[in-house]
Amino acid sequence: MTFCFDVDYPNAEIKAYPTLDRLRIMVVDDNIDHCDVTSCCLEMFGFEVVARTSAQEALDMITEFEPHLLVIDIAMPNVDGYTLIRTIRSLPPPICSIPAIALTGLRNTLRERELAIRSGFQTYLVKPIQPKDLVVEVLKLVGQPLVLARTN
Repeated sequence: MTFCFDVDYPNAEIKAYPTLDRLRIMVVDDNIDHCDVTSCCLEMFGFEVVARTSAQEALDMITEFEPHLLVIDIAMPNVDGYTLIRTIRSLPPPICSIPAIALTGLRNTLRERELAIRSGFQTYLVKPIQPKDLVVEVLKLVGQPLVLARTN
């Protein structure tokens, strides 16, 4: 399946055409609306998505679903995203090595980014996020090719 979306580059109009395998992604966000929007965005690009609204729901499902990637909100009640990713990193392989994106509405500071990386995330994105930015990060983390084609 091939999708096209605009990628902003200076001095050229370029479109990106990612070729995707059927990748499984788990989205974890306590805000149901944010969870649904993120999931729908990823599903539009052909990903198989499971959404969970709490850390415990994610932990209960992660072994069964075997995601290729995690997208986890940081600011969740009871168990936040930092604690969830540290818990996942302590699980046996291959679960412990699933790449993860921190998706947050928190301040975009160097301190917050560093905390996310130290906790076990590979990247940190701030809401609201553009669908193409999320998909580009997903492709980077799962090692999928991103083919760029010049349109001018």
